[in-house]
Amino acid sequence: MREATADDVKCIGIQLRRKPRDVHAIAYRCPCGNPAVVETPPRLSDGTPFPTFFYATCPRLTAAISTLESSGLMTDMNRRLAIDPELAGGYAMAHDDYLAARAALGVVVEEIEDISAGGMPDRVKCLHSLVAHSLAVGPGVNPLGDEALAKLPKWWLDDPCTLERE
Repeated sequence: MREATADDVKCIGIQLRRKPRDVHAIAYRCPCGNPAVVETPPRLSDGTPFPTFFYATCPRLTAAISTLESSGLMTDMNRRLAIDPELAGGYAMAHDDYLAARAALGVVVEEIEDISAGGMPDRVKCLHSLVAHSLAVGPGVNPLGDEALAKLPKWWLDDPCTLERE
């Protein structure tokens, strides 16, 4: 586990422009060193079920993903998912990996027990979740997250996501 420090939580608050909710750990850091993906428990402290275990926080990363979402890539991914059994099988395995990572916290939330994120295992509805999953666990686990990640620009180079910490 990569526990979030007080500085990490402060940085995430600046990234999100709001107080972060229930950061469990840092799942991935940008090459600039700041948190980019956090792990969030499946039940927030206010009792709300929260299926998005891997949550992208870096504003430059999320902006790049948003641009990719608007390109029509998800439509193409959904088309290929419906006709390519190998891709569908890999995507279903990514769903299982996501659920296993969340379950490793030892917190059972019945309302979201078989729900992962991003539309897994049947469709693609959020590249932010898929890319966050790929960044958190590394290549070779989520084929569509890996594909989307490979299409992103190097978001940290042109305008590094080093944020002024208050």
